[in-house]
Amino acid sequence: MAVQQQPTGAPDLDELRRRAAAAPQREGGLVICENLVRIYQTEGVEVQALQGLDLAVAEGEMVAVIGASGSGKSTLLGILSGQDVPTAGSAEVAGHDLLTMKRRDRLSYRRSTVGFVWQQTSRNLLPYLSAAENVMLPMTYTGLKRSQRRARAEELLGLLSVGHCRDRTPDTLSGGEQQRVAVAVANANEPRVLFADEPTGELDTATSDDVFAALRRANEELGVTVIVVTHDALVSEQVQRTVRIRNGRTSTEVLRRVATGEDGAEVLTAEEYAVLDGSGRLQLPSEFTERLHLRKRVRLALESDHIGVWPDDAARRAKSDAEEAEKAKTTQDAASGGPNAEAAR
Repeated sequence: MAVQQQPTGAPDLDELRRRAAAAPQREGGLVICENLVRIYQTEGVEVQALQGLDLAVAEGEMVAVIGASGSGKSTLLGILSGQDVPTAGSAEVAGHDLLTMKRRDRLSYRRSTVGFVWQQTSRNLLPYLSAAENVMLPMTYTGLKRSQRRARAEELLGLLSVGHCRDRTPDTLSGGEQQRVAVAVANANEPRVLFADEPTGELDTATSDDVFAALRRANEELGVTVIVVTHDALVSEQVQRTVRIRNGRTSTEVLRRVATGEDGAEVLTAEEYAVLDGSGRLQLPSEFTERLHLRKRVRLALESDHIGVWPDDAARRAKSDAEEAEKAKTTQDAASGGPNAEAAR
C-alpha cells in the first residue's frame, strides 16, 4: 500500500495543535460583542454607528457604558436589547445570538431574558395602573397566578424602598420613586440582564443617588447583571467598571477596586486602561495626542515590558513650532505689558 506523504513544509498534527492552543480564545461573559458593526443608510449617505466594537460583561457585573452623543452607545443598546440587528460581527446575551434570532424569539427574549429602564418614565410605567399593577403586568406573560404576581410585586417594591407606593399611580409619585418602581418592573420576570438608558437624566443629584442605590440593590440582591448607558461621566463613580465608547468603538475602561492603604484603612482606587481589540487596535486619549501633536503616524518601539509610542518627524516639528510660537507670544506680551508679562519675567 502506498503511503501518502505530507507535503514539504506543511505543519504536522502536533504543530496544528500547538497553534490552536496559542490562538486567542474568545472572551467569556454573559454579554459578548466582537467586532460589532452597524451601518445605516440615510438619504443615500452611509453612516457607520459602530465600527468594530468589542465588549464583554461578566455575569453579576454592574457596568456603565458612557460616550458623547453620536458615539454609538444608543446603537449598542438597541442591538443588545433585541430591538435592532447589527450589520456584521457577533453579539450574544445569555447565550442568545442576536444576529440570527427570529422575530418570535426576540419577543420572548425581551420578555424574559432582559429588562429595561428608560430615561422617560412614560416608557416605563402605564399611567392608569398602580405601582404594584405595573410590576405585575409583565408577569402575566409567564402564567403565574394573580396571588403569586401580587406577592412578587410587593417583594420587589419593598426591596427597592418604594413599598409605600404600591397602590399609587405614577402621577402621584416623584421622579425618583417612578424610576425605582421602573427598576422593579424591569426585574419582574427575573431577567439575566437589566439595561438602563440614562436612568437619572431627568433627576437631581440626590434623587439620582437613590435610583443608583436601587440598581445596586437589584444587582446585589437579585443577582441581575446591570448595564447603564449614559453620556454622564459622573455616573462612572456609581459602578464597578466604566466602558467609554468613542467613534463607534470601545476606547477606555476604568476599573474600581477597594484597596487597603498603608494605615490599614480601605480606600477606593480607580485605574484607567486603553482597550485593545482583537485586531490589536487601541484609541489613544485625545488629550495625549493633542499634547504631542500626534496625527496620522506614530513610531512604535517594543521594550522588555511595554510598547513605546513616539511622534514622527512631522509631529515633532509641529510641537516645536507650537512651543516657539508660544515663546514668541510670551516675549511680545512682556514687551508690551500684555496678560503674560508677569510669566515672561
